[in-house]
Amino acid sequence: MTLRFDRDGRDWPHRDASRFVNLGRLRWHVQTMGEGPVVLLLHGTGAATHSWRGVMPLLAEHFTVIAMDLPGHGFTTGRPAGGLAMPAMARAVADLLTALQVQPVAVIGHSAGAAIGVRLAIDGWVAPRAVIGLNAALLPFPGLAARIFPTLAKLLFANPFAPYIFSRIAQGPGEVARFLLRSTGSTIDAEGVALYTRLFSDPGHCGAAIAMMAEWDLEAFAARLPALSVPLTLLHGDRDAAIPARTMAEVAAMVTGTRTELLDGLGHLAHEEAPARVVERIRVALADVDMSATE
Repeated sequence: MTLRFDRDGRDWPHRDASRFVNLGRLRWHVQTMGEGPVVLLLHGTGAATHSWRGVMPLLAEHFTVIAMDLPGHGFTTGRPAGGLAMPAMARAVADLLTALQVQPVAVIGHSAGAAIGVRLAIDGWVAPRAVIGLNAALLPFPGLAARIFPTLAKLLFANPFAPYIFSRIAQGPGEVARFLLRSTGSTIDAEGVALYTRLFSDPGHCGAAIAMMAEWDLEAFAARLPALSVPLTLLHGDRDAAIPARTMAEVAAMVTGTRTELLDGLGHLAHEEAPARVVERIRVALADVDMSATE
C-alpha cells in the first residue's frame, strides 16, 4: 500500500488548504492557511500535517501558516539528497521555502520537527525572529537509551521487512491507540487516532520514521545548540512519556535566553490534546517578538 491523496486524503484535515509542489527528488504535500507574517510548522517523526489540525486555524487568525509533510511522511514522496539525516532534511525544507518564496518570521516545531527548525536557523537557511519547540527532541536520549534506541533503529532500518511488519501491526484493532498512549503519554481524539492508524498502516510512512531515527546524529546536533542566536521558547507537557521534561532545563543551560514552560496534564502530543491552550502559549511567546515580515 502507498498513500494516495485522492484515496487516503479524501477526508484529510484542511484538505482545501493542500497543494503539491514538485521540487527535485521530492513531491511535497503543503498546506497554507491565513494571512499575515509567515509561520512555519514542522511536525515530528511519524506524524504529518494532520497533527496541526487544531493549531493551524487558530494561528491563521493572525498569520500565514505553512505546514508540510516532511520527506517520506504522509503524502510527501521521495528522498532528498543525503537521505533523511537532519542536515539533508533541513536543506530540503529550506529549498521548499525558497520555491514558495516565503521567509518565516517564526518557526514552530514539534519533537524532531523542533530540531529541524533549530538546524534551519543555525545553518542560516532561514532567519526567523523566534523558534518555538513543542516537546522538543533536541538532545540525545538519556542514559542507556542513548545507546539502545539509535542501535535498534539502525537494525530496523537495515531490515527491509521492518516497515511492512510495523504497518501490519498498526492495522490491528486498537493497536495505534495503545501505542500512542504508551509512547507519548497523550490521549488524543478519535479522529487523530484514525489518522495515525492510516499513516502507520503504510509501509512507506513507517520506513521514513525508522530512517529518521536511524540516520539522525543528535549528539553532533546538541554540540551545535549554543550557536543558536534566535530567541528559543520551549513548551513541554509534564506527562510526556517520550522526552523527559527536564531536557528543557538542559537546553536552556546551553542556549542563552531560552524560555521554558511546563504544560500541566499534557503529554508528548500536547498540541493535539489541547490545541487552543498550546496556541495561547505560542501567542504569549511571540507577543514580544517583532513579527514584521522579513526581507
